[in-house]
Amino acid sequence: MELKRNVLALALASGLCFTAGINAMPTDTGANVAGAAATNGATSDQAAPAQQGDQTAKKDDKSKETQDQQLAKSLGAITVTGYNQGMEKAIDYQRYADTIQNVITAADIGGLPDQSIADALTRLPGVSAERIAGQASQINIRGLSGNFIQTTLNGREQPSTSGSNYIQFDQYPSELINMATVYKSSQASLVTGGVGGTIAMETANPLNAPKEQNLNIDARGSYNSQASDVAGAPSTGYRLSAAWQGKFLNDTLGVGLGVAQMYQPHVAEQFVGEASDGNLTKLPSGQYAYLTQGLQVQQNGGSERRTGEMATVVWKATDELQFGADAFYSKFKDSSFGYGFRTQNIYGGNATISNAVLGPYGTMTGGTVSGDGTTQFSNETTADNYTTNTSVFSGGLNMKWNHGPWHVNSDVSLSRASSDEINVDTTADPYNNLGTATPSLMAQSTTYQLAGRSLGTVSFANPGTYTNLSDMGLSRYGVYPYIYHDKMKAFRTDVKYDLPNSSWFSALEAGVYINNHTYNADREVYVYGSEWGTDKTAGLPLTIPSSAASVRCWKGDFASYPCFLQLNGAAILAAHGITANPVKDINKNSWSEIQSGSVDEQTRDLYFQADIDAQEVFGHELTGNVGMRYSHQKQYSDGLQQVGNGAGVPITDGNGYTSYDYAPLHVGKTYSDWLPSLNLAYHLTDDDQMRFSAAKVLARPPINKMLAGSGSWVSNGQYNVWGGTSPLLDPLRAFQWDLGYEHYFDDQSGMFSTGVFYKHIDSFIQDVTYNNYDFAAAGITVPTDPTTGQPYLNGEYQTSYNASGGSVKGLEMAFAKNHIFPGIWSGLGVQANFALTTSNVRNPNNLGGAEANLSLPGLSKRVASAAVFYDYGPFSARVSGNYRSKFASDTQMAVNNQMVTFAAETVYDFQASYAFTDQWRAVVQVLNISNQPTRTYFGSDPSQTGTIQYFGRTTYLGVEFKL
Repeated sequence: MELKRNVLALALASGLCFTAGINAMPTDTGANVAGAAATNGATSDQAAPAQQGDQTAKKDDKSKETQDQQLAKSLGAITVTGYNQGMEKAIDYQRYADTIQNVITAADIGGLPDQSIADALTRLPGVSAERIAGQASQINIRGLSGNFIQTTLNGREQPSTSGSNYIQFDQYPSELINMATVYKSSQASLVTGGVGGTIAMETANPLNAPKEQNLNIDARGSYNSQASDVAGAPSTGYRLSAAWQGKFLNDTLGVGLGVAQMYQPHVAEQFVGEASDGNLTKLPSGQYAYLTQGLQVQQNGGSERRTGEMATVVWKATDELQFGADAFYSKFKDSSFGYGFRTQNIYGGNATISNAVLGPYGTMTGGTVSGDGTTQFSNETTADNYTTNTSVFSGGLNMKWNHGPWHVNSDVSLSRASSDEINVDTTADPYNNLGTATPSLMAQSTTYQLAGRSLGTVSFANPGTYTNLSDMGLSRYGVYPYIYHDKMKAFRTDVKYDLPNSSWFSALEAGVYINNHTYNADREVYVYGSEWGTDKTAGLPLTIPSSAASVRCWKGDFASYPCFLQLNGAAILAAHGITANPVKDINKNSWSEIQSGSVDEQTRDLYFQADIDAQEVFGHELTGNVGMRYSHQKQYSDGLQQVGNGAGVPITDGNGYTSYDYAPLHVGKTYSDWLPSLNLAYHLTDDDQMRFSAAKVLARPPINKMLAGSGSWVSNGQYNVWGGTSPLLDPLRAFQWDLGYEHYFDDQSGMFSTGVFYKHIDSFIQDVTYNNYDFAAAGITVPTDPTTGQPYLNGEYQTSYNASGGSVKGLEMAFAKNHIFPGIWSGLGVQANFALTTSNVRNPNNLGGAEANLSLPGLSKRVASAAVFYDYGPFSARVSGNYRSKFASDTQMAVNNQMVTFAAETVYDFQASYAFTDQWRAVVQVLNISNQPTRTYFGSDPSQTGTIQYFGRTTYLGVEFKL
């Protein structure tokens, strides 16, 4: 894609109402700007030297070649430093782009100050992030979650460590990313997948480095203000990074290397209210109420370590031929442990309730609950292990050839990601006769009161019991590994032909894209004992040695909660001669086989695009592109179906148990789509332009929802299937359009933009239960009923399907300005963004008790960010704030993931630096200045607490060295 200026008026004048696509990996031509290519996913990040056009040409009759060089000239004119330089470069990329896009760019290699690229992205309009463990991770764009967003690195699709489609952006160190572009509109040359938008990250091209040798080294120590309150959480950490670029052989060979390491505390103190089962219960008082499962109070401690590495080699063999190779690798280990207590099983007739306090919709938010020991109600002591190891590799070979009007860009790549999460769930309860063959659960009582988005109150009738090793026994120890592997092998070639003599078009483009995508999910399990000691055959409650437990009490705002035992579950088992061995278990935990499986996707795409450059349309310049992309997709999944009655094939699990009740499945489908696109920019003046874009786009279904495995049961002569996934899902198709206006201030000092957008999404992936489902027609084998000799009758089918879609529409505004005042204040600048988004999509949800309609997951009606920065001589400073209003998400931390409403939040950050010499600079940075917690609640009732998590304030102090 070429970075020229674009226009809207022709769309209105000619009546074109096409649909659009974008390029995350553009053609790099001899006449084009290398810096322009960077905006489209190539590895170039700075403009090539501008070539002068015909000096005799009239001022208002620019040749196409000089039009293409405007970005290069503009970037070359930037002489400011620090935050002002980053802002002005980003504005120029946006100004001269064909598509509607926003850009963040480093002023130098290693120049982005954020913990990960996710933090940097939230500074852009309409972009927000979900904080996981206090860090920005999953990105939302224009009210759509990460499953609607395509992500590339150096033009290559990125695999995911999330177990689904969305990218966990905290995997990508900001020190190794030179620029990131968020494409809001689409064009035909863009890889499909960005219904919400496309995020194109890029590393630096060493041939574009300002000097022959460039080196940046950054070392920072950190301190977390919350860590001292959390068991097992260190309070200090560090960030180290080094980036080097060198040019050799008369600037024809460029080499770039980078490494970035982060070590920091994993810190969270959380108060958790749990969900309702949606059933009205009559209380002893005569009240009818929705009861909840329980509540939790927990400390999460541990550490996080991330190491990122990148390498780039670029060889310019001739003036026309260039070869490149680059690789990126990142590994992230989060060793997280949770300690505290969990009041469990208030609903279901397990507890006696008195003095109940009901919320506005009839859900119990407080009262006294008690159990006599004969029911499954208890104040469990919990010890959880959430240790996760993830890694991402992305690399490839690239060739660019430019000969006269012909330009060819070819790329072959391999990308893979893996995630290995060990979820260990340990529970202990107070018992009578502990250590004998007949232990029994003690009678217990809890009084609590939720306080909405503030911390509630909790007290136990006999708090000393829960720290007495003579009373407490380990009831259950469960290990649940989640292992994912995601791999992509891709090839693409783009061919471009310049049309210098055309009055309407500057170039014609065509390309092919091939991607083979393989996804594997593996589930394993090990369980000792049972909750509340109810199943004696699974193992009796175990006594706890003093070496495997220590008493912990709360501090700060949590100081009123009861003390608890910090347990070492593995050590407790070891003291009794037991070793956990998680494996696939087809006997007692058949879900470990059913939820394992693979998905294979094959993408075969072609596209054609014409770049528009018309000098005189109603007296003004019109630029942009129009194109068509053909996308062919094949998706198949392999898994196991539970057929029962010994009608399957022999399957032997990790325990050596062989079952004949399961049969292999190989199910899938193919589909093809024509995706037209249009992008136009109409230049009203040299500083004002209007934009219009329209496109048909699609995103593939979440890959974990396409697993084929399914379990079954038989009742009343009917065969029923559960699983919640389907390899027969259709993609998420959408039509979208944008209309916007942009004004750019003189001397590259800022810009103002505003625009509206509309997306109609045909369907969303939801869970559904079909009755009397025709299994045979769907290729699902129905076993034989031995009493009739015929297949069982069709029964329930619990699966995923394409539910009816809806619209997402909104307004975005952005403002940036520096050089507001003269003299010493000339380095003062401001940036502000605001987005308003609405949708008619509703998600019925009864986890709060009474049914409530939640919004589209990831959609905040209002998203805003603002920053004030100052650069003067050796001093730079920046303070920023990011706000998002409430939104729905299924990332509630509880026994199971739950769909909740996240309350509005504002996060403030600060950074300042002082350069003592040209080489040395001191840096201070404060993240989450106000210790903004994450707050959630159920349904539409803010009084019904979901999760309140405090992560602490993080302060960095360090130095940078630049050569």
